[in-house]
Amino acid sequence: MNKIRVLSDNLANQIAAGEVVERPASVVKELVENSIDAGANRIQIDIELGGRRLMQIADNGEGMSRDDAILAFERHATSKIRTAEDLGSIATLGFRGEALASIASVAKVELLTKIEVDQAATRVVIEGGRLIDVKDAARDTGTTITVRDLFFNTPARRKFMRSEATENYHLTSIVTHYALAHPEIAFTLTNNGREVLRVSPAKDLRERAFQVFGGGLLDSLLPVEGGREYVARVSGFISAPRERRTTRDSQYFFVNNRFVRDKTIAGGLLEGYRSVLPHGVYPVAFLFLEMPLEEIDVNVHPAKTEVRFRRGEAVKDVIAEAVRTTLAKAGITGDVQPERFIPESTWTPPPVSAQPEEEVVEQHGILFETMSQEESHAAVAGIGMQPEPNLRLIPEPNEARFDTAPTIDFVDEIAVPEERLTVSGYAELPPVDSAAKLPKSVEVVDVASSKYNLSASFTTVLSSPSMTKAFC
Repeated sequence: MNKIRVLSDNLANQIAAGEVVERPASVVKELVENSIDAGANRIQIDIELGGRRLMQIADNGEGMSRDDAILAFERHATSKIRTAEDLGSIATLGFRGEALASIASVAKVELLTKIEVDQAATRVVIEGGRLIDVKDAARDTGTTITVRDLFFNTPARRKFMRSEATENYHLTSIVTHYALAHPEIAFTLTNNGREVLRVSPAKDLRERAFQVFGGGLLDSLLPVEGGREYVARVSGFISAPRERRTTRDSQYFFVNNRFVRDKTIAGGLLEGYRSVLPHGVYPVAFLFLEMPLEEIDVNVHPAKTEVRFRRGEAVKDVIAEAVRTTLAKAGITGDVQPERFIPESTWTPPPVSAQPEEEVVEQHGILFETMSQEESHAAVAGIGMQPEPNLRLIPEPNEARFDTAPTIDFVDEIAVPEERLTVSGYAELPPVDSAAKLPKSVEVVDVASSKYNLSASFTTVLSSPSMTKAFC
């Protein structure tokens, strides 16, 4: 008995649904893309209980004939591509032919569609991948798809669905993305009968951003224009640094009007803000990349939210360059010059407008006179410290002025003029071996007034021949 079997179409569709239908927002994304590819300029989205109970998408596109409506639920049935060469230049949002088959395998789906030349619309009902009914119905030109009871036949998948609030957030985000990507289309989103989003056709992205986010955000947006030939053309809006977020939820990236989540684009945006925003915060951005179809591969993931660039680093550099140029035009630069550190030893005094007159002050019984600021600064410049109050010690009348005494080099003996040193109180000195008439005292007169160093003067006195004989 063979171990390998070919899976049934219904089971294969349920497996594929694990990749295509991650959550209710994935269903809305696929169906909205189909409406855009059909040329609709008005799309209505209604959801209930976060998409668990109901998701309905109605458009005024070109619609489908009865045969096409039935064939659309077959796996890998599509009108977007025909040959292998078409995969290298995909211009439509959908092309895989898996979305309707995967959705119909895990939900109850009703398709109501009509083309302009038909007299009546076509109604197709499928539950869990099984065709239930096909008949005529009434409807204007366009298509309406209703999806009920998502994952009704796969309890394990239904159990892992998030809360209603979380699913509503993702549903609103998807609709917002495509509302920004296509300002020419009117979008309406209702949740449990309450209108969440309604935007009429806008002339450009700026007007559509105003419709979705209001004037508060619009005042902080800066237009982006840039790019390189044969790489990518960058356009859109980025926020000024004052408009920042703690997450990347307010960053919307589009490649050839296709909503994508791509690290290359996010990295280029962050690189442009590198020296402007601190780490951990992110700007608001609506970035659109227009590039040759052969430079990008959109057939990377069944959900079609990931792309692969042929020259990723070049695309990243183009985005970063466009962002930096926009910020520079707005006068926003991150080249902040740090405060220059000046060592204390190189401290320079401030300019002085007038010199105060010298005056004498007394502190703790010691007389001081004020110094000029030049003298004070010169006194402390060598030790690199801020001068204290400009005070200078006033010597006593008999005190030596060391600041004016010249430096004397002693070799053997310095000859000191006799009039500078007066020795008194000595009698006729006896012979050396006699102990009589030794001097009782030595009086040095007028040493303080000498221009020689005080210590040098005493050394000279003590080293003179007469004084040596006196103390020997």
